Amino acid sequence: MKGKYRKGVFIVTYRKEKGKILYLILKRKLHWKGWEFSKGGAEPGESLKQTAIRELTEETGQKPLNLKSYKLNGKYKYDKEYKDRVGFIGQTYQLFSAEIKSKSIKFDKREHSGYKWLDFDKAFSLLTFPDKKVCLNYVNKEIMKR
Repeated sequence: MKGKYRKGVFIVTYRKEKGKILYLILKRKLHWKGWEFSKGGAEPGESLKQTAIRELTEETGQKPLNLKSYKLNGKYKYDKEYKDRVGFIGQTYQLFSAEIKSKSIKFDKREHSGYKWLDFDKAFSLLTFPDKKVCLNYVNKEIMKR
């Protein structure tokens, strides 16, 4: 399978509640089933920061209070060719974190079937793919430094 990697973002989304940090994880149903955080591919001419804001808004219904980019990135291959991603064999990502205010989420029902707000340990254990666990761990350490 020849092709190129689609540019994209991973967004570890969190909120503060009673002095605790809770992370948002979404139940994926489009292309694969499992738990993830917000992510997505860049549109033509869009910066990765713009992509992160757009994807977060599409997948949560909220704008970030606080958006931070990190120098952590990676890539992964798709398990097969998808009609909505013709010409791409996988996706690269840059990591972002986004704090949002409300626990009420308006998720994209085409892509996801549900969501949960969890503490670090529970979120970490539910995430489906190792690269997302690495990203959650990285963001959690950065937030705890503040």
